[in-house]
Amino acid sequence: MKESRDGNRSDRIPKSQSVDSTPLVLDEDHFKGDFSFDALFGKLVNELLPYYQDEEGDSSLPNGHTRMGSDLGKLTPGQPSHLFPEVDALLSLFQNSSKQLINLRKKIDERLYNLKKEVVVQDSRHRKTLTELEKGVDGLFSSFARLDTRISSVGQTAAKIGDHLQSADAQRENASQTIELIKYLMEFNSSPGDLMELSPLFSDDSRVAEAASVAQKLRSFAEEDIGRQGISVSALGGNATASRGLEVAVANLQEYCNELENRLLSRFDAASQRKELSTMAECAKILSQFNRGTSGMQHYVATRPMFIDLEVMNADTRLVLGDQGSLPNPTNVAHGLSSLYKEITVTVRKEAATITAVFPSPNEVMSILVQRVLEQRVTTLLDKLLTKPSLVNPPSVEDGGLLLYLRMLAVAYEKTQELARDLRAVGCGDLDVEGLTESLFTAHKDEYVEHEQASLRQLYKTKMMELRAEGLQSIESSTGSIGRSKGAAIASYQQQISVTVVTEFVRWNEEAISRSTLLSSQPATIAANVKSVFTCLLDQVSQYTTEGLERARDSLTEAAALRERFVLGTVVSRRVASAAASAAEAAAAAGESSFKSFMVAVQRCASSVAIVQQFFSNSISRLLLPVDGAHAASCEEMATAMSTAEGAAYKGLQQCIETVMAEVDRLLSAEQKAADYRSPDDGLIPDHRPTSACSRVVAYLSRVLESAFTALEGLNKQAFLTELGNRLHKGLLLHWQKFTFNPSGGLRLKRDITEYGEFVRSFNAPTVDEKFELLGIMANVFIVAPESLSSLFEGTPSIRKDALKFIQLREDYKSAKLATKLSSLIPTSG
Repeated sequence: MKESRDGNRSDRIPKSQSVDSTPLVLDEDHFKGDFSFDALFGKLVNELLPYYQDEEGDSSLPNGHTRMGSDLGKLTPGQPSHLFPEVDALLSLFQNSSKQLINLRKKIDERLYNLKKEVVVQDSRHRKTLTELEKGVDGLFSSFARLDTRISSVGQTAAKIGDHLQSADAQRENASQTIELIKYLMEFNSSPGDLMELSPLFSDDSRVAEAASVAQKLRSFAEEDIGRQGISVSALGGNATASRGLEVAVANLQEYCNELENRLLSRFDAASQRKELSTMAECAKILSQFNRGTSGMQHYVATRPMFIDLEVMNADTRLVLGDQGSLPNPTNVAHGLSSLYKEITVTVRKEAATITAVFPSPNEVMSILVQRVLEQRVTTLLDKLLTKPSLVNPPSVEDGGLLLYLRMLAVAYEKTQELARDLRAVGCGDLDVEGLTESLFTAHKDEYVEHEQASLRQLYKTKMMELRAEGLQSIESSTGSIGRSKGAAIASYQQQISVTVVTEFVRWNEEAISRSTLLSSQPATIAANVKSVFTCLLDQVSQYTTEGLERARDSLTEAAALRERFVLGTVVSRRVASAAASAAEAAAAAGESSFKSFMVAVQRCASSVAIVQQFFSNSISRLLLPVDGAHAASCEEMATAMSTAEGAAYKGLQQCIETVMAEVDRLLSAEQKAADYRSPDDGLIPDHRPTSACSRVVAYLSRVLESAFTALEGLNKQAFLTELGNRLHKGLLLHWQKFTFNPSGGLRLKRDITEYGEFVRSFNAPTVDEKFELLGIMANVFIVAPESLSSLFEGTPSIRKDALKFIQLREDYKSAKLATKLSSLIPTSG
């Protein structure tokens, strides 16, 4: 079966020998490991399969099969002619192998059966063993549980024993310490004030901490014993039998503690001078046993140079207030406070570093330090800076007035608040530094609003005096007031309302509002203060504008008086009439001037009110919204305050209309001639120009109303011009009823009406335009023939009443017997 490297057999086996050779014996080893059927099959048949070799070499295939095809003709002599001559041998081999496999299978099945029987037996034994083991484990667990319970019980007992032992040890230690304390207490039980016989512990400087601790324990022990008997220390002197001897010990202990505390403070001061922080820390730690170290902390704070050096305090005053005797300036004070408070913050920050390194409770020391800074150093400065002025007798404006105090208060409050925030950042323990800062200004804030209102009133009064003084100075220096009295000149100057002055009122109020919001923290308080301050502005603007309008009205009244003075009777001389006419011209000029002045006053009054309303909208309303009803109440107050000025303006505008109409009547009376409307019918070309009176009136109205068009706006302008148009219409009707008209005069009248109508069209008053249009139609009664008069009423029945009056002015009214012809129309018109 062994093969050479080239795949050929090492020796050729004859056919007869291969057939008769013993077949391969199969056993279970062939099927173990990596079993391969191909390998097993190869081992069975390779000995029996023929090998063919051609001339060129071995033609067997790599898998052991023989190459077929053209090699069929190369069979060796003596071989059978069929394709597989070894098939019989293979069949015998396969039968033998099948029998071996069957026997092998039976043998394996028998072995498997025996193994199953053995496995059943072993499994039964194993189950029995497991059952016994489980019982043993249960018993073991029970034993462990009993053992654990026992161990726990023993442990608890041991813990109790340990606690008792620890307690007993503590009691023994306490007893030992108590015995030691009693020995020390007996030493203090000597005669009062005799501390010379004390143990070295109480005099050894190296054992000060221990001595302090012992002394505090002795004091507690003695005072507890006295307290249990209900005896106060102060009563011990009068009851020598009560707790005999302890009163002496307490007194001596108190004296020793005081002496020891003073000794420690002296040592602390000496170490502080040398800046020995370790020694200072040691002393502070020991001092903490005496009343929680309060005396040591307070002593340290009190000895800081900023609290005991007068030069430091004087320097603060000079830095903030400047030279003594000079009037302080708020801007300079603000810079001074900023510098001073920055210096204080730096100093406190340096002290904080030392305090942290020295004291066991640095937060408590910082609280004391910051409180001392605010209550001593800052308060001392504020007392010099803020002197609350009297409201009954306030300081003069030359000395700064109330406004200087209020500005100083705002500056001081703002800068001190900044200092409080800086100190909070540095550290101030549990101190409510913000609340303490607020308390410094409580006395000033309680009456702040009253001072703010009084200051605004003082500023207003001063401003009015200043304006009057400027007016007098202007009049005295003026040389052009010819023909006018000094009083008239003063009135002329003062009647002008200045928008600049009102803007100054608003600026005062704006500054006051900023102080109100600065000094108040609660929205309700802010709203109340702002409302009070804004009310001052309303009063000032209302009073100022009303007085300005009233002064302007006085000029209108004076002009009216001048007109009335020169009204002539029916029979006067020519010289008197000429003088009266000149005076009337002067009165008319005064009236026109007063009209224009009043319109300027109205315009400036409207601008002033607009400024106040804008200020309210931009700055006031948002501050009032948090409080229910405050905004609406202020709006109502604003309307009420302005109503006084509106009333004065309304009366003045009525006077303006009277002034204009008086001048119109004067011009019509002086200029209108009877011949204007009774032109001779001479066949000449009719005059289509308006009459001289009409031209003068329209020119006057155009000139004087120019200021009204500029000054008035909106509904005020419309109402004024409508009223003036109606009055002009009525005045013209009355004026024309004084004349008689022929047809040419009617045409001239119609031309005048057209001129008036074109002018009043600029009023933008539809009702006035309609009236003048009807006047133009009504003028036709002088033009048409008598028989055509009735047709006029049919087209426009609304003019019937006035037209019937105008018809009577026709030159031919009597000659044409128009009264009879129109009698049928009179009842209808009536």
